[in-house]
Amino acid sequence: MEIPTGVLPAIRKMKDFDRALKSKHASIVLLETRLSQLKSMVTYAKREHKKVLIHFDLIQGLKADEYGMEYLIREVKPDGILSTRGNIITLARKNNLLAIQRMFLLDSLALDHNIKLIERSRPDCVEVLPGLMPSIVEQIKEETNLPVIAGGLIKEQNQIAAAYEAGAIAVSTSNIDLWQFD
Repeated sequence: MEIPTGVLPAIRKMKDFDRALKSKHASIVLLETRLSQLKSMVTYAKREHKKVLIHFDLIQGLKADEYGMEYLIREVKPDGILSTRGNIITLARKNNLLAIQRMFLLDSLALDHNIKLIERSRPDCVEVLPGLMPSIVEQIKEETNLPVIAGGLIKEQNQIAAAYEAGAIAVSTSNIDLWQFD
């Protein structure tokens, strides 16, 4: 799968799922859901010609191991995986899924730790949270030489523009008011 660009609708609540399916965006991100709902959500999204990225760590009832990944690949059939865990990113790549390493940056120690994790797991793309730090987005892009998605705490259109200006290829947001932007 090619790496998504533009605004990525990130679904936290079922009521936002239908809205994301009707949006003009080619890809959506499923954040918090239960394992029992996942397969039907992906099926519906694919009927609407959406690429589906699943945040592996936030699926209730799914264990973060090779058997959990095997279930996702065989039964759910997502287009890509987001995770903070290196082992999940490695498994996703091994199984030819788009692998997006999620980084939560609390301080410079977390930044250093995540850069090392990226070097080991070798994701296709990196998502930086919070995405309100253009200089850090730029630094991560330069240090990893990977496409960067900005996410978390983005509440205004000018913050989307700042992320793009810093080199982000996409912005993920659960703020439905921002889904109208490219």
